[in-house]
Amino acid sequence: MLEIHGTCSDRFAAVRDAFAANFERGFERGASVCLVVDGVTEVDLWGGHTDMGQTRPWERDTIINVWSTTKTMMALSCLLLIDRGELDPAAPVARYWPEFAANGKADVLVSHFLSHGAGLSGWQEPVTEADLWDHDKCATLLAAQAPWWKPGSGSGYHAVSQGYLIGELVKRVTGQSLGTFFAAELAGPLGADFHIGTPASCDDRVALVIPAEAGLPPELDPTSVAARTFMNPPMDARMSHSVQWRRCESAAANGHGNARSVARVQSLLSHGGTLDGKQFLSEATCRRVFEEQSYGPDLVLGVPIRFGLGYGLPTPDMPIGGPGACFWGGWGGSLCVNDLDSRMTFAYVMNRMGDGTLGDDRGASLLLASYASLA
Repeated sequence: MLEIHGTCSDRFAAVRDAFAANFERGFERGASVCLVVDGVTEVDLWGGHTDMGQTRPWERDTIINVWSTTKTMMALSCLLLIDRGELDPAAPVARYWPEFAANGKADVLVSHFLSHGAGLSGWQEPVTEADLWDHDKCATLLAAQAPWWKPGSGSGYHAVSQGYLIGELVKRVTGQSLGTFFAAELAGPLGADFHIGTPASCDDRVALVIPAEAGLPPELDPTSVAARTFMNPPMDARMSHSVQWRRCESAAANGHGNARSVARVQSLLSHGGTLDGKQFLSEATCRRVFEEQSYGPDLVLGVPIRFGLGYGLPTPDMPIGGPGACFWGGWGGSLCVNDLDSRMTFAYVMNRMGDGTLGDDRGASLLLASYASLA
């Protein structure tokens, strides 16, 4: 019988039950879930195994590549700079990164980077998996190319490229790589075990993702924005098993952590910028995530998405959280939801990937149980 480890307050026992049920259904292998409400960690659970053969237990300090849940860390880093007046979302990117103005991009705004509206969801030039380990090369290629659609006219999910765009922007503003800035300004001060560019000292705690079998739909037009985004280079989840991927700072996709560390950092947003009595940014800046940047069919994901400043926002088609919530998740199922009205942050991280990039029932069942217990 599966043993669930960690702590869960009586009020949120339904979350523990839903977590156990995910394993009982037979698809889950190893996972963690965390819930912070009004400054208190109400749920911090983990269980299962780090491998498909179920020979190595998922431990309290197990961490894993959370894919695009990393984007929430990137967005929070930008909010910190916005709060300090060092970055203006309404400013052209070229103010900070002059070379970026090439090929008709002088009017691309910082907010376009944060809302997947820059028209640079992939690379025009051929890119290899190994190139993703080279931030400078990836950023330089994006700066040189023309947008694939009119910037600001709508979203097209910048699945991997966003990390090099925002990473270079942060580097130009601070003089530090995004991973270094995040560690110094957020993860370090908050004591959070989350890494964008994971050091060798963490290697023995890293679980490897278990890829899903499904790939891109065979009927996908190879000339479409979606195909060009995901096929250059071809996205294979097993690339995350390499040490080179772990060490690099592909800041939209290769963050390593667990539910506890995701919730710890992101609860700064749901708690109005103040945690443990220390203010990191103002509540007004936190609320800027609700400034709608785009709402409509996403050119890459193919579904209607409403983007705020750095996060997804709930819609009737994607009712994730309440009206005061913002969210994003990672390839295969990881999920982070911040509810600023309820002062709640929910995080779920797992190793066995589900199909697609928009989550699945495992995280949804835990989130629903969290909200039901909160009521």
